[in-house]
Amino acid sequence: MSSPKLCETEAASAWVQRWSHLVPAGQTVLDVACGQGRHLRWFAGRGHPVVGIDRSSAALAAVGLPVEHCQSVLADIEGGPWPLPGQRFAAVVVTNYLWRDLLPTLVASVAPGGALIYETFARGQETVGKPSRDDFLLRPGELLAACTGLRVVAYEDGHESDRQGRPTRFLQRIAALRPLDPPDRAPRLDPSPP
Repeated sequence: MSSPKLCETEAASAWVQRWSHLVPAGQTVLDVACGQGRHLRWFAGRGHPVVGIDRSSAALAAVGLPVEHCQSVLADIEGGPWPLPGQRFAAVVVTNYLWRDLLPTLVASVAPGGALIYETFARGQETVGKPSRDDFLLRPGELLAACTGLRVVAYEDGHESDRQGRPTRFLQRIAALRPLDPPDRAPRLDPSPP
């Protein structure tokens, strides 16, 4: 089951905006469950080619970016195979979406030197609103544990509050980098005798 998406006409997530500098300049960004493309527009506006995956053709049609800068992939990533096998991206961006079976694929899709920027709902959200089903809510530390092999730059597991201090949203967020592959090293030939 997929988690519900919020209306995608609003601005890019503050978390995505905050950590988008981690994405290597001019490199391709993948937005998973992209909806109407708020993050595609954000990254395209910063000079990145973008790829958006969503199961809604209507949402993809509403993205409104020129095809030379944006590739749209219509796919049911929960009911079918991963549509981009073996491809890696300078950034993988996911917001307000959780499909646990896909977490290892998303992490594996981050290229060396690339970033994973992820933000979605966590347990506790059921006390303040939707989504409220456990299928759509990360367990404590779950997103952090899913990022094996990545270097975590920032991680949050908590809630946002209104002006009176009442929780309004429970979230987990992560910004993580895949280290660059180490350069191939030939054995060092030392001309001096031992």
